[in-house]
Amino acid sequence: MTDKFKFAMYWAGSCGGCEISVLETGTKILDVDANFDVVFWPAAADFKYKDVEAYDDGFIDLCLFNGCVRNSENEYIAKLLRQKSKVLVAFGSCATTGGIPGLANLASAQEIKDLVYRDNPSLDNPDGVYPQEHYAVPEGELDLPHMYDTVKTLAQTVDVDYFMPGCPPESHQIAGVLDVVITALKGEGPLPAKGATIGVAPKTCCDECKRVKEEKKISSFRRIWEFLPDPEKCLLEQGVICMGPATQAGCGARCTSVGMPCRGCYGAPEGVIDQGAKMLSTVASIVDAPTPEEIAEIAASVPDPVGTFYRFGLADSLLRRAKV
Repeated sequence: MTDKFKFAMYWAGSCGGCEISVLETGTKILDVDANFDVVFWPAAADFKYKDVEAYDDGFIDLCLFNGCVRNSENEYIAKLLRQKSKVLVAFGSCATTGGIPGLANLASAQEIKDLVYRDNPSLDNPDGVYPQEHYAVPEGELDLPHMYDTVKTLAQTVDVDYFMPGCPPESHQIAGVLDVVITALKGEGPLPAKGATIGVAPKTCCDECKRVKEEKKISSFRRIWEFLPDPEKCLLEQGVICMGPATQAGCGARCTSVGMPCRGCYGAPEGVIDQGAKMLSTVASIVDAPTPEEIAEIAASVPDPVGTFYRFGLADSLLRRAKV
């Protein structure tokens, strides 16, 4: 080992996009190489859990943990990396708010297994074989992680130093945070206050969006593929559910700039406890209907309300999960 700082990154319950986003920082990745030894990054090199277990506590200077905690393996490694890391960052939407995997909280683990292994007509499984957590073979016993009923965020599992949202975090955001961390580790500047959400702006995605807003009332909701929206005007005012008013800024409103509504991956703005509830309040304020019946009819036109208002944040919301 050299005298460089020690860097780790782990991929838990997520798609892997956060791993790629680090590489998309361009030449900034050279700063990582110049200042850090990579001591654990299974997606990039052949590291084993036993390698991390052998490190002294606090050996890792900076750990980026992406993905939700979905099973017993995710939980074990989250606790292990917390023990071994000086600075642990919840990196990306899945680690910070549960992300899209958090929508699994609408069902139990058994219901999900039934859907995949029993009820899915595209799966050739005539004997109805389910994954076994323990299975004996001549060479010994094989073990699979236990799948939990409830998807959890990293902070619901271990103590987290910083949060960096996004699906995935933007490359400029990652580069800026790396600069701050490297400067602090060298003793040339302070780290942010513990618990801070880093790489974001103190406003909403709606504030960053350059589309024209006229405070219009709407009488129905439509999906983006059902019509050709005006490229200059606010999507929400055209009847497209856009999470911009209830989403923290930091991405530069990239989705709305190319004609797609914000989906809320940067999480709730500062001071907002529940992102979905905030968006529901916003929608209620722009609905143009004189009677409760008409309001209910317009509200019913929103497809998949939970997946729309809690797409990335169900696991971290006041709802957290459905009863099972």
